[in-house]
Amino acid sequence: MLRHGEVHNPAKVLYGKLPGYQLSSLGQQMAKAVAMALSSNDITYVVSSPLERAQETAAPIAEQFGLPIAIDPMLIESDNVFEGTRVERSMRDPKFWLSLRNPFRPSWGEPYALIATRMLAALAAARIAAAGHEALCVSHQLPIWTLRRFLEGQRLWHDPRNRQCNLASLTSFHFDDERLSRISYSEPASHLGPGTGRGA
Repeated sequence: MLRHGEVHNPAKVLYGKLPGYQLSSLGQQMAKAVAMALSSNDITYVVSSPLERAQETAAPIAEQFGLPIAIDPMLIESDNVFEGTRVERSMRDPKFWLSLRNPFRPSWGEPYALIATRMLAALAAARIAAAGHEALCVSHQLPIWTLRRFLEGQRLWHDPRNRQCNLASLTSFHFDDERLSRISYSEPASHLGPGTGRGA
């Protein structure tokens, strides 16, 4: 599971599922750095969230392996009532306060349990498509982090500041036949410097 690279977002809004948010020049460099890091892997299937930033991140990897980019809606970003706003400012607006009433569900967006369910389905579909080889799925921070927490047996609600899922990072799920044997994490684009740990 690969999180997309940095997005061009000068207004610094929570862009969520909004169209038109594409990779910045740094984000494009990140995608190429990940492709280079994966050049010796046995990837036979590349699948992406429908959002532009995810498809653009997948592009150099798919090109490197001579593969098309499949699209799976289950890999998409989660719903969020703060979409299109600057979250810090909106949280002070009384019209949003009702949406903050339950951080465990969470009340401001797609329930964690539903995110985990669809991401598990996406993972299973990718494993079938790349049976005996490796699949590369490009998604978003919260869906990837929720999937990891679910498979590690951790509670799904959490402090967003503590997510280990930086931009252009890889969260890898390793299987022995049908058994999940381990989960690993790496940041192949971290050498590109400032900006690699920010974004949504």
